[in-house]
Amino acid sequence: MTSTNGTTTVTKNQKKANLLDHHSIKHLLDESVSEIVKSRGYSEDVRMSNIRLLIGSIIIIIALFAQFYNKKFPENKNYLIACIALYVIFNGILHLVIYTKEKNAFMFTYPPPGSVYNNTGLMISSKLPRFSDMYTLTIASADAKSISAKPTVEFTKSVTEWFTKDGVLVEGLFWKDVEDLVNDYSKEHKKTK
Repeated sequence: MTSTNGTTTVTKNQKKANLLDHHSIKHLLDESVSEIVKSRGYSEDVRMSNIRLLIGSIIIIIALFAQFYNKKFPENKNYLIACIALYVIFNGILHLVIYTKEKNAFMFTYPPPGSVYNNTGLMISSKLPRFSDMYTLTIASADAKSISAKPTVEFTKSVTEWFTKDGVLVEGLFWKDVEDLVNDYSKEHKKTK
């Protein structure tokens, strides 16, 4: 906020969250993390999101076919059973992809351009439990089985360190903490024998 001749104006670039809604806080912090990572030269890998969208579209199409099939109930019983079975199968596949591949990640990246020794991108995930002020940010290798995968790094801090009492994000403090974590991940770790 800036004060001019006794009046208070809010800067347009401020990011504000509802401090009573943990989803609002987590969403704002996650979006800020995405900006920070992109500013460091990483480009976002949206393949996992596209796979989820494709499976979700198939589920919607199955539901639409079941809803608007041109025969009434007793005649379309087998058709409805098949649609329900396909709906359940594709929903199971969607949840399997989310559970096994995506986990809590909200961003995947490609490897940084020009990196010789690191051919995996980042998988960035976060947690902000309900009724808690502790935000956990985790950076891991997008391909944990790769030979160039680095150890996972994370921090857990109270969101009260980054927000004013009005819900405005103090970006400088948050950016510093996230950049320190990205730098910690990017460091070369010596392997122990």
